[in-house]
Amino acid sequence: MYRLVTDDGTTAIAYLWDAAENYWPAAHGDDDLTDPFSPGLGLDLFEAAHARLDALGVKVPAIRFVDRDDARCPGGLAIVEDLTGETLEELLARDPGAAAPVVARLGEALEAMRRHRAPAYGKVALVDGGGTSRGSSCEAVVLDRALRDLAEAASRDPRIARARDRLAERLLDLTAAVRPRAEYAVVHGELGPDHVRVDADGDPVLIDIEDTMYFDVEWEHVFLRIRLREAHRPQTAPGLDETRLASTRSPGDSR
Repeated sequence: MYRLVTDDGTTAIAYLWDAAENYWPAAHGDDDLTDPFSPGLGLDLFEAAHARLDALGVKVPAIRFVDRDDARCPGGLAIVEDLTGETLEELLARDPGAAAPVVARLGEALEAMRRHRAPAYGKVALVDGGGTSRGSSCEAVVLDRALRDLAEAASRDPRIARARDRLAERLLDLTAAVRPRAEYAVVHGELGPDHVRVDADGDPVLIDIEDTMYFDVEWEHVFLRIRLREAHRPQTAPGLDETRLASTRSPGDSR
């Protein structure tokens, strides 16, 4: 991502999806779009997520230009609006009182996302294109990810290794309690205050949207609780499934 500055002082943000500039460690399955938790990489994911959120009235940076064919940009290029204000994270740290109405407006945007339902789960680009995600259900996908994370954590920390069997059994019990579901809401996927910019009108604007997917709304709720802490309380939505909330939390999280 680059901030572009023209001779007249106008600015814009360039998103360049180029494998040479991806500094996250590569992992098996990174390019598997049927995995809802695979990295959101690529112009197609960005455009699909942008279109879905914009259609729901959720503010996202305006797209100024797209180029998917330029040989100099093999992964695709998008030029978008530069929101020069602070992030919600910065505003919360600087002035929680001033952040309160922004958080309230964020809640309205999240409610619009919660109300929109799809009959399948997975990345917006995949589902809206008629594709099917791996796994049999959201809870099965979450369990698979949790067991993989647990295995990696156990390989790094002997304390977790000693408790691995007990933690795995707890994860299986939590998942077994979840009832089937046939509809899924729109979720950002990793929504925290650093992924919300505040525009000149004091409205929240979602950024880093490529991971947007249809999934259990409880996933977004738990993620927001972790990231927003006390500011998350106004975001609590009615009708959340307590068993899904429990299975989404870490095994040792009693909150």
